[in-house]
Formats: sequence, structure tokens, C-alpha cells
Amino acid sequence: MIGNQEKREIEEAIQAADNALYHLDNARVYLNKASNWGIVDILGGGMISGLLKHSRMGDAEREIEEARFALQQFSKELRDVSGYSSIHIDEFITFADFIFDGIVMDVIAQSKIADAKRQCDEAIRQVSQIRRELQERLNY
Repeated sequence: MIGNQEKREIEEAIQAADNALYHLDNARVYLNKASNWGIVDILGGGMISGLLKHSRMGDAEREIEEARFALQQFSKELRDVSGYSSIHIDEFITFADFIFDGIVMDVIAQSKIADAKRQCDEAIRQVSQIRRELQERLNY
């Protein structure tokens, strides 16, 4: 049986995980949209598809920044739970740093979007796993 203090710390960590997952999921949605518009752009979609791609990339970048902040908060809350440390997620706090700097070619943009999607998926997987573990501890 866990004590009230530990229960509260676990609940706070779960809440922080939920917030991080919310922003990671949103980033993933925008990255998918940017990728789809990028394909249209590569196939000769013209100025409008290019503008839409860059708009979705901007949306994704904003969500990645929110996710980065949420991951920092999750890391902080996780340190308060016995048996966990920030080492579990610190590597994801810096994900996608390289995505949107100096994109000059559509093919390079698609590659960077794909890399960001993989990193986002991995962060979602890791945070979800830790959240499940926390929920299991809370339920015991």
C-alpha cells in the first residue's frame, strides 16, 4: 500500500505525462499534415501547397516547444516519485531541435519532418510506458 504523499506525487506525475502526451500527439498531427502538404509540394503543388506545408510546420514547431516544456515538467514531477529519475526522459526534451532551421529544399524538408515524426513517436512511446507504470503503482 502506498502512502498519501507518494500517491499525490504519482498523480502529479501522471497529470504531467498526460499534458506532455497531449502536446506530443498534437505535434504528430501537424507533422503528418506538413508531410502530406510537402508531398503535394514536391509533386508540383505550387505556391499554395508550399504555404500550407510551412504553416503546418510552424504549427508543429509550436507544439514541439509546448511538448518540450511539458516534458521538462514531467521530468520534474517524475523525480518526486521514488524509483524514477529524470534520466528516463531527459533525452526527449531536446528532440526535434534541428527540424525547421534553414530548410531550402522540399526533399530535405520531408526528410526532416520524417525524422521529427520518428522522434515524436519515440517520445510518445516512452512517456506512455512510464505513465502506465505509474498508473499500475497507483492502482496497487
